[in-house]
Amino acid sequence: MKLGDYLKDKVFIIVLIILAYFIIFSFMIGFKITKEFKWCFTVIYFLLFIILFLYDYLRKYFFYKEILSKIDLLEEKYLICELISKPNFLDGEILYQILYETNKSMNENIRDYRSKIDDFKEYVELWLHEVKIPLSALILYTHNKKTSQVLVSEINKIDNYLEQILYYIRSENTEADYIIKEVDLNKVIRDVMLKNKDVLLEKNIAITSDVCNLKVLTDYKWLEFMINQIISNSMKYMKDIDDKKIEIKAYKQDKYIVLEIWDNGIGIPSSDIGRVLNKTFTGQNGRKVPGSTGMGLYIVNNLCKKLGHKIEIESIEGEYTKVKFVFDNNLFYSEVYSKA
Repeated sequence: MKLGDYLKDKVFIIVLIILAYFIIFSFMIGFKITKEFKWCFTVIYFLLFIILFLYDYLRKYFFYKEILSKIDLLEEKYLICELISKPNFLDGEILYQILYETNKSMNENIRDYRSKIDDFKEYVELWLHEVKIPLSALILYTHNKKTSQVLVSEINKIDNYLEQILYYIRSENTEADYIIKEVDLNKVIRDVMLKNKDVLLEKNIAITSDVCNLKVLTDYKWLEFMINQIISNSMKYMKDIDDKKIEIKAYKQDKYIVLEIWDNGIGIPSSDIGRVLNKTFTGQNGRKVPGSTGMGLYIVNNLCKKLGHKIEIESIEGEYTKVKFVFDNNLFYSEVYSKA
């Protein structure tokens, strides 16, 4: 709050003060008050009002300055009342009370909203589990019978999309769901390959793995889901050629362990490579391949952040795509875990 703006707001009061002074001064002239008294009165009169104005201005200035400075630092602006001191002037107290009531109402609405969202998520998660039971039975049935590979492929897609929804819902609260421990990359990749064997055979895609018996610190099921998403993308965006390949390898690099998944599919255009991790981004390849949602890589990236991993993607359009998972080789954790 600037002093000039404050004085403009007080123009009416200032005019009344000056008018009151001239009225009193006129009375002093009429009563033939001495010149010295008039000057003394004038100085005391205006000095008193200057002090009162300065006092009122400064206490309001520091109060509103505190509000403005702290509200800029807040993401949730409605919490400003929790950070400021209660003012000692009437209009400030009224504003403070309004902010307090607004904050209280907002918190109650947010609490109700979160409760409804949590209930909905819980219902969807329960529904997904219920749906996956008959779907798993259907997958088992197709394996035991001579079933069209197209039907098997479509059932696997349904299963994959259901998993995407499930992990997307859980990704916002992974702390309550994951368990960090040493995970054998060979086992995870073997499970992912087994899960996708029907589609790999149908599309005649050769897949190889060489992870050197390396182990990483992560959550098993989250990692399995993330690798499965990358393999699914590799199969979905594979070129129509005879020599279709997916190669998986792992190696140590400084204090990190890198899991690399490479394919000779259609690749990613250079204009899209920086955006493929964005939510719902499908890019040019999404127009070529039906059924692209742009959610798979977004969820994978989100889970990597929560688990403390990194995902890196490089690609040349028409040649290859390479996805890297970078795991921190936390020796301190390994030492503690081995002694536990």
